[in-house]
Amino acid sequence: MKALWLAGSALAVLVMPLTNPAEAQTAPRESQSAPASKSRPDLEGFWDNRSITDLERPRGADRLVVSEAEGAALVQRNPLIILTQMEKKSAGQDPNSTDILKDKNADRGYNTFWIDPGTRLADVKGELRTSWIVEPADGHIPYKAGVTTGGTGLSPTNFDGPETRPLAERCLYMYTAGPVMRNVMYNNTIQIVQAPDAVMILLEMIHQTRVIPIGAKHGPKEIPKWGGDSIGWYEGDALVVETINAHPLQRSLISPAGKLTERFTRWSDTQVLYEFTVDDPARYTQVWRGEMALNRSGQPPYEYACHEGNYAMAGILGGARELEAKGITPALGPGIEAGLEAPE
Repeated sequence: MKALWLAGSALAVLVMPLTNPAEAQTAPRESQSAPASKSRPDLEGFWDNRSITDLERPRGADRLVVSEAEGAALVQRNPLIILTQMEKKSAGQDPNSTDILKDKNADRGYNTFWIDPGTRLADVKGELRTSWIVEPADGHIPYKAGVTTGGTGLSPTNFDGPETRPLAERCLYMYTAGPVMRNVMYNNTIQIVQAPDAVMILLEMIHQTRVIPIGAKHGPKEIPKWGGDSIGWYEGDALVVETINAHPLQRSLISPAGKLTERFTRWSDTQVLYEFTVDDPARYTQVWRGEMALNRSGQPPYEYACHEGNYAMAGILGGARELEAKGITPALGPGIEAGLEAPE
């Protein structure tokens, strides 16, 4: 269902050599000679947030910043890296005799040819980070009891018909675009274009596009927007974006009543610092925030033809009917990463 035949984005260097975090960086600006009110940070170009680092801290990491050796050890525990190593080990062998298929996980068909998650933890401001989340200190989303990420009334375990299936099966989701912007296991290239009255952020994944008006006001709360209602303005060296009123069916990290504040600044010539703060008392026990590195890419986004030739819906529902005819209740597979965690 995902566009596997087009997966894999630019083969650019994803994590730049570590810099000294104590060194002040000079933020590039579009016009060094323009008045302060007209000058703005230069964020344009192609960027990439591909990394083993994820939103939340993985098991085995007890702090935000780690050394190179500690980071390398955490990478080797990552399920996708383990899968890559297993596939390399079994290359050229009879697939029915290899360890990778002994657990009979049909989801293993989604192999590493199609994925591109990076090979190391992220360098954010010269530090190796174990999570994008910097607050709370444990690196985890502070959900209230019984609360999960949005998407009401749509369930991957409901096979009754297309109306109840998750929107992702029709390529209708903003997972990487936000609210909050994320990295995933492939297609992590981002393009930023700055116009006088708007900023456009194009994401390779699903080819989602955010058009953020500068200096505008939010629209009416009665009309929720896909991706939320975002407006932006410049504060010195930062582009600030405020997002509210996310669509209730969207798989978003803010509820329709929540607010996301994002800041985009240039840490260096090769890195944009993306900071985000989530304020949503309906869903979380506290305000939480994070930092992500967007690294300079030498390649533009690839086309992402997600829904063309997509026979997933017919296959999913047809398979469910066949199982039911045999007296079997349809269920989800274990997932590509099932059972791939390294031992303690």
